[in-house]
Amino acid sequence: MRFLNVLFCSVLLLVFAAPSFAQMIEDPTSWKYEVKKKSATEYRLIFHLTLKPGWHIWSLHPGGDGYELAPTFTFDANPAVKMKGGITENGKKTVAKMDGIDGMVNYFAGKADYEQVVTVTGSAKITGKHEYQVCNDKMCLPPKDKDFVFEIKGAK
Repeated sequence: MRFLNVLFCSVLLLVFAAPSFAQMIEDPTSWKYEVKKKSATEYRLIFHLTLKPGWHIWSLHPGGDGYELAPTFTFDANPAVKMKGGITENGKKTVAKMDGIDGMVNYFAGKADYEQVVTVTGSAKITGKHEYQVCNDKMCLPPKDKDFVFEIKGAK
């Protein structure tokens, strides 16, 4: 009976300690936001991501068995801003088979850029959130939300 009590307590400790350990790991990402002017009213909003060595982020189309969380980008409503198309990704994409995942997966390690083209009337402050999940070869961290802000100063 004592053995079962010890076993039960050990299992409980593992169940509750493992998720808290993942939350103690510092976010291995660094995000920078840049605006590039394409024309008088058209701009590229660029999300530059740098990952610490050993970490990766899933592609917008991660493949696999459906459990991989692709990054998402949500823009707050702004009447001066019109989205043109959807988010695109740039970088050295890895397509590979990973242990424990059915099918091929798509991810970025090191660096990746995500880009949204917008048309802006005048000046605008573009805000929103992006959500992402990063993994290494042993685990994935819980998904994380980050706020973003892009400032566009139109012609005066």
